[in-house]
Amino acid sequence: MKIRYAIAGMVLGAGGMTAAQAATQLTIATVNNPQMVAMQKLTSTFEKKYPDIKLNWDVMPENELRQKVTVDIATNAGSYDVVTLGALETPLWAKNGWIQPFNNLPKSYDVNDVIKPVRKALSYNGELYALPFYAESSFTYYRKDLFKKAGIQMPEHPTWKQISSYAKKLNDPSNAVNGICLRGMPGWGENMALFDTMVNTFGGRWFNKKWEPELTSSGWHDALSTYLNLLKNYGPSGSTSNGFVEVENLFSNGHCAMWVDATSGAGYVSDPKTSKVAKDVGFAWAPVAKTKNGSHWLWSWALAIPKDTQHADAARKFVEWATSKGYVNLVGEKDGWVNAPPGTRYSTYSNPDYKKAAGGYADLTMKAINQADPNKPTEKPVPYTGIQFVAIPEFQALGQSVGQNVAAALAGRMSVDEALEKSQKSVKSTMQQSGYYSK
Repeated sequence: MKIRYAIAGMVLGAGGMTAAQAATQLTIATVNNPQMVAMQKLTSTFEKKYPDIKLNWDVMPENELRQKVTVDIATNAGSYDVVTLGALETPLWAKNGWIQPFNNLPKSYDVNDVIKPVRKALSYNGELYALPFYAESSFTYYRKDLFKKAGIQMPEHPTWKQISSYAKKLNDPSNAVNGICLRGMPGWGENMALFDTMVNTFGGRWFNKKWEPELTSSGWHDALSTYLNLLKNYGPSGSTSNGFVEVENLFSNGHCAMWVDATSGAGYVSDPKTSKVAKDVGFAWAPVAKTKNGSHWLWSWALAIPKDTQHADAARKFVEWATSKGYVNLVGEKDGWVNAPPGTRYSTYSNPDYKKAAGGYADLTMKAINQADPNKPTEKPVPYTGIQFVAIPEFQALGQSVGQNVAAALAGRMSVDEALEKSQKSVKSTMQQSGYYSK
């Protein structure tokens, strides 16, 4: 059981009786992305506002968080009062009854201020089951100074063919600058988050309308060939160890001419306090190949309350606080508006201070979020929703397995064909065993 108390003080009750005033201890599981680390640093601000609640943190890398929280929730282990989850898990876990709905939010929360596609992604049967801490699409980061020096110009809508040619021209190992940096760490939310969008825009899909896997199609083959060519020839060494945080640090330290990834990283790489290249960062749409469908994703890191928490009221106070307009303003005023949590509220994008600080990427972020369509992630029709994931319970295992094969190909342990054939076989077996189709 996780009913733990810290003695906040002792008072004398009626008739001289002594009673303990206990502070509720909330245990929060979250990811080690910069925005969440910033939230942890504001613990004292929350505890000052709610002196009867104390916060305990379990901050971990993305892959570890996904695995640990999923197991904890699914087995009713009860380790956490608040969990960080995303757009894939929220409706699935809500359907399973694993997390509590956020109905009857106070008027001051202003739920209609939450950006509509993000609200929809975190809902099930019309009810919100998680509140967004930040939300994102994906786009292309590039070094304006390096492009200018090389005499090339990044178009507003680059293609993967153009990205490849720029990476070749800008690759400069002698000065510790890679032509491009991309996620290579295996995981459905790491290398596969980007790679799935590449598959989409190259004309591929996970499944046809009959739920039959298509991982050996030309779309998958072209996407993987392009991905491997970029990272093997123009990317950093040891790419299979690089997830979002690692690549963000590489870019902000000046080691990448380009980076295709989450829009949520824009504040970090644009802040002179955390980025050596802040004044030289440019932004463009995520690259396309054969189709725009699914070329950029829609995601939200959100906060949810497990159904078995012993401290639901206190947990709700924390989640509402950490996802409120007031929290956005707190971060903006305390740490600079460039660091305000992005992608969640319309009011953030109409705030003059935020628009001034995030002028290079704010409008593009909003456009990308609004144009990402989880219902039409591919050129060909599919039986699933989701852009950088397939919204089925089996996808965490499928994405992890295929992500391992993609990483193995990147490490030179498999060819493109071997990685895709192994992935096809594994996915086919899982889907047949799960009853999606039989053959």
